[in-house]
Amino acid sequence: MALFSAFQTTFLLALLSLKTYQSEVLSEPLSLAPESLEVSIDSARQCLHLQWSVHNLAYHQELKMVFQIEISRIKTSNVIWVENYSTTVKRNQVLRWNWESKLPLECAKHSVRMRGAVDDAQVPELRFWSNWTSWEEVDVQSSLGHDPLFVFPKDKLVEEGSNVTICYVSRSHQNNISCYLEGVRMHGEQLDPNVCVFHLKNVPFIRETGTNIYCKADQGDVIKGIVLFVSKVFEEPKDFSCETRDLKTLNCTWAPGSDAGLLTQLSQSYTLFESFSGKKTLCKHKSWCNWQVSPDSQEMYNFTLTAENYLRKRSVHLLFNLTHRVHPMAPFNVFVKNVSATNATMTWKVHSIGNYSTLLCQIELYGEGKVIQKQNVSVKVNGKHLMKKLEPSTEYAAQVRCANAHHFWKWSEWTRRNFTTAEAAPSEAPDVWRNVKSVQGHCVVTLFWKPLSKLQANGKILFYNVVLENLDRPSTLKLLSIPAPANGTELTLDRCSYQIHVTANNSVGTSPASVIAVSGDPGNKEVEEERVKGTEDGFCLSWKPQPGDVTGYVVEWCERPGDPLCDLQWKNLGPNTTSTVVSSDAFRPGVRYNFRIYGISTERIPYLLEKKTGYSQELVPSDNPQVLMSNLTSYSFTLSWKDYAAESQPGFVRGYSLYLKSKAARCLPGSEKAVLSDDSICCKYKIDNPKQKTFVVENLQPASFYEFFLTPYTSVGEGPQGAFTKVTTPDEYSHILIRIILPMIFSILLIMILCYLKSQWMKEKCYPDIPDPYKSSVLSLIKSKENPRLTIMNVKDCIPDAIEVINKQEGTRKSLTETEPTKPTYLYLLPTEKSHSGPGPCICFENFTYNQAASDSVSCGHVPVTPKAQPSQLGLLTSSENVPKALGKNYVNSLGEIPAGETNLNYVSQLASPMCGDKSSLPTNPPEPALCSEYKTQMAIPMGLASPPSITLLDEGEHDH
Repeated sequence: MALFSAFQTTFLLALLSLKTYQSEVLSEPLSLAPESLEVSIDSARQCLHLQWSVHNLAYHQELKMVFQIEISRIKTSNVIWVENYSTTVKRNQVLRWNWESKLPLECAKHSVRMRGAVDDAQVPELRFWSNWTSWEEVDVQSSLGHDPLFVFPKDKLVEEGSNVTICYVSRSHQNNISCYLEGVRMHGEQLDPNVCVFHLKNVPFIRETGTNIYCKADQGDVIKGIVLFVSKVFEEPKDFSCETRDLKTLNCTWAPGSDAGLLTQLSQSYTLFESFSGKKTLCKHKSWCNWQVSPDSQEMYNFTLTAENYLRKRSVHLLFNLTHRVHPMAPFNVFVKNVSATNATMTWKVHSIGNYSTLLCQIELYGEGKVIQKQNVSVKVNGKHLMKKLEPSTEYAAQVRCANAHHFWKWSEWTRRNFTTAEAAPSEAPDVWRNVKSVQGHCVVTLFWKPLSKLQANGKILFYNVVLENLDRPSTLKLLSIPAPANGTELTLDRCSYQIHVTANNSVGTSPASVIAVSGDPGNKEVEEERVKGTEDGFCLSWKPQPGDVTGYVVEWCERPGDPLCDLQWKNLGPNTTSTVVSSDAFRPGVRYNFRIYGISTERIPYLLEKKTGYSQELVPSDNPQVLMSNLTSYSFTLSWKDYAAESQPGFVRGYSLYLKSKAARCLPGSEKAVLSDDSICCKYKIDNPKQKTFVVENLQPASFYEFFLTPYTSVGEGPQGAFTKVTTPDEYSHILIRIILPMIFSILLIMILCYLKSQWMKEKCYPDIPDPYKSSVLSLIKSKENPRLTIMNVKDCIPDAIEVINKQEGTRKSLTETEPTKPTYLYLLPTEKSHSGPGPCICFENFTYNQAASDSVSCGHVPVTPKAQPSQLGLLTSSENVPKALGKNYVNSLGEIPAGETNLNYVSQLASPMCGDKSSLPTNPPEPALCSEYKTQMAIPMGLASPPSITLLDEGEHDH
């Protein structure tokens, strides 16, 4: 008991001393000021790093303290930042704090100080600030060096849209410094004479290599610059999702977002944190990460994905149940078995997924590239499905996929298998048509059939059987086998009627037969052709229903009209159909297509009902007609183009347009003004009848110039514009002149031809040849004894029967106009019978050209002699003996050699005119001289010859030949 009392007393004394010590300690104010403050610089991040410690903690437990930090710039009184930093402090623990400066630290001097206070609930009464530490100064400019100019910050990296502060430091404040951003001058704020600050707001992304900033001094060549790297905004991960395929591993995926847009990409890190388990993992890939499922059957997961780069962090969250995120693996061991012509069986297996083994599997059957069957089946381990109603000899593709049957999340990948069903006999008869022609008394039938479709053939067609049944002799059959892939054959038949059966055959069997009949009597009738208009959908054809029994109709056409291989096409229609639309990809604009519509009788004999023709799309005419002009008059002309084939044009020719140009301002009746493509104005005649091939242009002006041009037109427009033909109308009297002049010219030509053919006869009758005196036969009668070579006839060789006496007046001559014309008197001399002793009858030539003046000084004329003049007055001798003597002088000399003073001597024809220069002075009753032999004699003697008394003067009318 004493021991217990002693122990109790000791315990109470110790407790009392402890309380006394504690009260003493707590009664004194604790001085927990920060000590050993150090400040350092991180130029790359533009940060100040502070570290300090608290030494005078009275005991070892931890205390919560708050530190107030002040930062000043340039001057300590210029405090730019104040912040309270709270943390738990241990004795002699080194504390750290960072501060990022918006202004580059090289641009100004910074100072830092701090103080501390206890902020612990255990000692609420001790919450007071300690004393400030001394200012810790940070001056980077002193360590920059001796360069005259600096620009900061160096190679700074910021995000697009950030605010950035730039500065320059100059060693000489006398220099004027200018700074530029991508060549654009910046305006800044002067911190001190050597430092200027520029604030850039919302900086844009310019290029991958960064934004250029430089500064230069106005004096000297000092230039300094930096590159500001601006990256695109760092985006948070998108489409963050996690799923499992086997309930053992979670696969999380996401889209990382766009890149920074810089040549040197910023390093990015992705961290996956699960809050329920507290586990964290650093992902090795930038778009996916695996997570091992906990073995303790954890179902709920709460993930946080954190993306981080140099500039910022981004985080996304995901909460889910593991059993709701099951994505099964693809089925395996997939087979298609028991394949027949119409059925097939598909089998497969699935991967086990723990206790959640029931899966929903989906089967799809593809035929010709599209889904034709779809079915869902519940499967645990093995799956099986029967596919029905398949087509024979057809390729199919079957595929299967599975998903969680209880909580659907995603389908697995498809597993696909291809197969082909077995063949079967063709199910449809071939579509058969024919073309019948008569050649040399035979019937040539060309059979055509369309290949069976894949669904109808039920396999590969090997050959076609053609059976000919003679209806006139039913027992006669003929079988032809045509190998595939032929689609027709040609048959030469007699004039009998035939029924033709066509079947298609594959490896399994034969198709139903297609029957068509050919009549021995074609009985084709003439059917008028109708026009139809095509559209984008094709040709809409209609026809009248036929009375009686009709088993159907057939529409026939060629897809390549004009080609010998026209690619004949046809369309079978039912008996109750009276219209259809014929469409084809082969239809082309500007091509005329001809359609024939046949009715099929109960005997399967086709007969023609209607013909139709049209264009899928009409075009303008491709060429113009060759126009011939005729019947040109002063007021009209006729144009014709009979050789123009309108059927060959790319559209129905609905008429013609005639353009006429003239100098007249107004158009002629029946025409209207029109403007051509070259803006020229002319007159237009419209010919609405396409069958008209002639046109008369009337009401023209005589002797006028015109130009014309003819072009056809369709419903789309006119043909191409060609060259105009020029024509000039004749004068209105020219045709009359032509009618007169042409016959005259013809008559003249005819006369000239006749004259040429009868030229010798005309010459003899109209102008005979002049005799040559040197070649005359008269000379042969004259025999000159003195000169046998004498060839010239002298005057003395011829006895004249008439003498023309010409008087020459003495003195001054008078002109012919002053001399009164006188009537000449002719003297006719005939020799008497008893006194005739001279030469025989003289032969003389009649020559009018000799009747001219012997001398230019004497007028050529007859000397007038009155009929009653006495013979003595004439002084002429009638004795023939004396005449030669009187004419002894030779007057054979040319007339130009006769002396001017002698009397004229002329040879005068009895038919010569009295005055050689004046035919009008002929006597009204000239004497008719007697002929000497067969020529008219003529002779002249010179005046003044002695006349013997024996000369007898005969009056006119008394002389005899």
